[in-house]
Amino acid sequence: MSLFGLGRNQRTFRPKKSAPSGSKGAQLRKHIDATLGSGNLREAVRLPPGEDFNEWLAVNTVDFFNQVNLLYGTLTEFCTPEICPTMSAGPKYEYRWADGVQIKKPIEVSAPKYVEYLMDWIETQLDDESIFPQKLGTPFPSNFRDVVKTIFKRLFRVYAHIYHSHFQKIVSLKEEAHLNTCFKHFILFT
Repeated sequence: MSLFGLGRNQRTFRPKKSAPSGSKGAQLRKHIDATLGSGNLREAVRLPPGEDFNEWLAVNTVDFFNQVNLLYGTLTEFCTPEICPTMSAGPKYEYRWADGVQIKKPIEVSAPKYVEYLMDWIETQLDDESIFPQKLGTPFPSNFRDVVKTIFKRLFRVYAHIYHSHFQKIVSLKEEAHLNTCFKHFILFT
């Protein structure tokens, strides 16, 4: 139990993930910040000349994880198991959770439970140095792009849920410009 009476499973915000200082990822992070600041998202998603594609994917994956985590975090009091009993983006799109390890067969869960499972799962992937190496020169695994595709597919589901179920709340919180920019950046990159 935390100081605020919230257990681990009730966390809203997670510590922001970042590339290790002095790493290639930190250099790429500076490039992203500089190009995003220009307002040109198409330039921001372009692989910088001479850079490693997998390193570029890794740095951006961390960024998209952080963005979705913060965006969804502003909605946790409005996205509850009572309000969102299933993770969906309309009647035709219901998302079930399976991580292939602890939950092998997809299960129906509430939207907040799905997002909790997802963020825990992504965090586990990001912290696993055999998938996301932290040391310069350590090779990425052969299935790295498949792992990133799965992360992106699942992050997209959170965007879809936010747009379908909570966009009016986003508007009332005056967050729609930020949401739209983050989503456009995500779509252009993917």
